Amino acid sequence: MNINDMVEVTLKEDDDFLKVKETLTRIGVASKKDNTLFQSCHILHKRGHYYITHFKELFALDGKPSNFSEGDKARRNTIANLLDEWGLVSVVNKDQTENPTAPLNQIKILPYSLKNDWNLVTKYNIGQKK
Repeated sequence: MNINDMVEVTLKEDDDFLKVKETLTRIGVASKKDNTLFQSCHILHKRGHYYITHFKELFALDGKPSNFSEGDKARRNTIANLLDEWGLVSVVNKDQTENPTAPLNQIKILPYSLKNDWNLVTKYNIGQKK
């Protein structure tokens, strides 16, 4: 796993990084029984470039064990495409996110207004050593 496998994006404004970061906390895989949302993707800033990356890719980048699957890649691609459609980012190489993609019923997108009703869980924390 290397950084070139991740989806590079550009931002329109510098403060869009925080908008994208916050938006990604509300997109992922949901457990409806206890209103928990597991964040799927993060935005990574590395050497002047920005990437939309699945948390399992970040584990692999850190040299930790990771089982990044086609399904994870499909979710990441779909999420990157959604961020692009919403005008939050521009995907640099659109061919990279064409296949595979995940159906939207496999991804929970939580409206900002419902954020406080859910338990938002991240499985990876960028820039934090444990």
